[in-house]
Amino acid sequence: MSTHTPHELAADLPEYAEKMQALKESDAHFAKLYEAYHEVNRQVHRAETDVEPLGDDEMEELRKQRMTLKDELYAILKK
Repeated sequence: MSTHTPHELAADLPEYAEKMQALKESDAHFAKLYEAYHEVNRQVHRAETDVEPLGDDEMEELRKQRMTLKDELYAILKK
């Protein structure tokens, strides 16, 4: 298994890496969204690499969830 999953938040938004770390510890809502994002992202990655293949509709739904969560997290980070 690869140690780097594509679309990890710290890699996608390196300028917010420190703020993400602080918010994960101080903001329960952010921490919950962050964990949800990473779980969905791992599911997408496993499907994309055929570790756990999914149908097109399921894959599309996971990608939408991932984007929605990322948008919410980014909105918090920009404050």
